[in-house]
Amino acid sequence: MELVFSLLQQLSVYLVIAYLLSKTLLFMPLITVSGQLSQRIACYVVFSLFCILGTYFGLSIDNAIANTRAIGAVLGGLLGGPLVGFAVGLTGGLHRYSMGGFTDLACAISTTAEGLLGGLVHRYYFRRGLVDKIFKPRCAFTVLVVAEIMQMSIILLVAKPFDQALHLVQAIALPMVIANAFGAALFISIIQDRKAIYEKYSAAFSSKALKIAHRSVGILSEGFNQQSTKKIAQIIYEETGVGAVSITDRDKILAFIGIGADHHLPGTMISSDSTRRAINHKELIYADGYEIKYQCSLHDKCKLGAVLVIPLVGGEGQVLGTIKLYEAKQKLFSSLNRSLGEGLGKLLSNQILTGRYIEQQTLLLQAELRLLQAQVNPHFLFNALNTISAVIRKDPNQARDLIQHLSQFFRRNLKNNIERVTIKEELAHITSYLEVELTRFSDRLEIDFSVDQSILNVYVPTFTLQPLVENAIKHGTSTLLENGKISITGALIQRHNNPHVKLQVIDNAGTYLKKEEQSGLGLQIVNKRLQNTFGECFGLQMSCEKGEWTTAEIIFPLVNDPINRKS
Repeated sequence: MELVFSLLQQLSVYLVIAYLLSKTLLFMPLITVSGQLSQRIACYVVFSLFCILGTYFGLSIDNAIANTRAIGAVLGGLLGGPLVGFAVGLTGGLHRYSMGGFTDLACAISTTAEGLLGGLVHRYYFRRGLVDKIFKPRCAFTVLVVAEIMQMSIILLVAKPFDQALHLVQAIALPMVIANAFGAALFISIIQDRKAIYEKYSAAFSSKALKIAHRSVGILSEGFNQQSTKKIAQIIYEETGVGAVSITDRDKILAFIGIGADHHLPGTMISSDSTRRAINHKELIYADGYEIKYQCSLHDKCKLGAVLVIPLVGGEGQVLGTIKLYEAKQKLFSSLNRSLGEGLGKLLSNQILTGRYIEQQTLLLQAELRLLQAQVNPHFLFNALNTISAVIRKDPNQARDLIQHLSQFFRRNLKNNIERVTIKEELAHITSYLEVELTRFSDRLEIDFSVDQSILNVYVPTFTLQPLVENAIKHGTSTLLENGKISITGALIQRHNNPHVKLQVIDNAGTYLKKEEQSGLGLQIVNKRLQNTFGECFGLQMSCEKGEWTTAEIIFPLVNDPINRKS
């Protein structure tokens, strides 16, 4: 029993070192079984040191050493795998061999075998998807018992003389089994506790980050301004529980929520050195109020005593502004909120960039829409006025009707700044356009509408059909010596077991050139806007039988709301 207590006493020092090491970054790779090279190297270094320490802390008995070396070898294998276990055991064994004694070779062999045993247990659980079993104290206890029995057997087989080896084993076997088994279980418990703390910390971090991301999604698409940043600051303040939250641009405070809101007013110019430094040097600044003093630059009696300033970095590395988390005096920042603050900086930076991208896309769509309108208006207005001029003397009533249709057409043009309209609205727009064209071409143009009532309320991008009809007239029927005919059809079809809308504009000219460079700008814009709305696999398809017909066809998934999300 005296030897047991002596070994346990030595083990206490061993475990204290393990506990202190658990507070360092070197210990972090030990709480996971990733199989990465860095994790294996960390396991090798840490447990080789413990293997060697176990020998040094051992007790000299009959020219041999009763020790806790096996803990390092077995745990190195358990957490690092067979290769690491073998390497740790070999390192510890060679160190023991260098110290001499009649058991030196036996201990070198047994320590290597113990590391390999731990590695084989690791492989067994890893291949069966039972990695959590490795972190159970019961597992470490059991493996150490087996390992110590194996070590005693090797000593009996290898150490000479046998009588002396037998006497040694009888003296140290039970104490070493008890001490090492309990030591390994306690060591794994330390790792298990650190693992639980880390997972709890990660879960809390992830939960807060996900809540903030979920609640803030889309807000900054409204722009990086006082209204949107106030909403974001309120969300962060509620979710993190810090003393205050502020968001600035490069020059002034945009939003402030929490302690000190009476003097940190939106619109106030930035006067804080820490904020200026974060902006100018693209650097995260943390003034904890103790090691690095913090004093509010706006009010001497401000209750805020610590600040974390995170730069918001946009495209090309430019700092757009900052997000600042504050704590009151006498209250420390939690490490969770410090880490979360850094993540929030990246989150908001990405959201700002996304908002600006959406804004640019909106401007581009509006520009495309204006370009389509500009293409229609000049030459159509010129032709319409010429037609009305020719008709006005012969048939004033018809001229008055034409002016009314022309007025309706341009009124819809001015109104159509929105991105989506229903097919019914698009057909009404076409009708106003065609009334003028039918008069212009007199009896040489025939128009046929065949559109199912069931799709009239389906939304399409504005100016989807009108450019197709105009193209059919301008480059198709107007070139014919005989009468031209244009059919506008729309129907609901099944495609890939899902409802789709099919729209067609067909002329009887057959003059379309299939080369892409010959396609009009208007058709290219229509195709691009359809793909942006419904997806790359949808768009405008042109087909032609020369001298017979040209078909402009659009097929897209049935969507009954104006959002028209991509499929």
